[in-house]
Amino acid sequence: MKLNLKRPMVFFDLETTGTDICNDRIVEISVLKIMPDGEEILKTRRINPGIPIPLESSLIHKIYDEDVKDCPAFKQVARDFDNFLKGCDLGGYNLLRFDIPLLAEEFLRCDIDFDIENRHVVDVCRVFHQMEQRTLSAAYKFYCDKSLQNAHSAEADTIATYHILMAQLDRYQNTPIEVAEGVEEFPVQNDMEALHKFTTQKTADLSGRIVYNNAGQEVFNFGKYKNVSVEEVLKKEPSYYDWMMKGDFPLYTKKVLTRIRLRNVQLS
Repeated sequence: MKLNLKRPMVFFDLETTGTDICNDRIVEISVLKIMPDGEEILKTRRINPGIPIPLESSLIHKIYDEDVKDCPAFKQVARDFDNFLKGCDLGGYNLLRFDIPLLAEEFLRCDIDFDIENRHVVDVCRVFHQMEQRTLSAAYKFYCDKSLQNAHSAEADTIATYHILMAQLDRYQNTPIEVAEGVEEFPVQNDMEALHKFTTQKTADLSGRIVYNNAGQEVFNFGKYKNVSVEEVLKKEPSYYDWMMKGDFPLYTKKVLTRIRLRNVQLS
């Protein structure tokens, strides 16, 4: 089977210094671009994060400070990766909760405005968890009947993710799920828009601090103003904007907050 693509799709995976989106850094990035004609282009690069890699992280991905001391900083390769991703849909394993938000932070530190607004995003993890409820190594064994060698290396995980999606399409294209009483849908299709809708939970930012309510309005998803309109909060308590901009929030969240604030200024 070949992926039914209208534009290129890039599967990617990050190995990092940790799991804090605001403060941790990339130590390895692997990207696999699938062209509409089926051509595959793989790029893997180790990155000097500029901060020590904690031992607990190194024990997982097997990348130590010594391994990256002569590697480029992310800012030295950021433009190349941004160009590689331009015009592409995105795929990965658990990328919505971690890889995309952290990558966006790295790009924003380099003054590159990475955005996913006009991309389809396919999270293979969500297909897997909604259909089978398991993990990446288990998914590879379950779908591909192979043991995942070199798990937690960015390249092995990236390639495995691509192969898992192909196997998921073979397995689930004719499998319905019940979305309401007596109503069934076939959500897993060889169509990136359908997979995007099935696997993506739309948030206003990338880390889930600002989400959309049922009316399509941006609302806060944390703290004392949880579920309250961002516009309403900024009008009632303008200092909340300053508090967030000075606080330990992701740069992408701050960008979205600023966009909402400027939109209100223009409308007033």
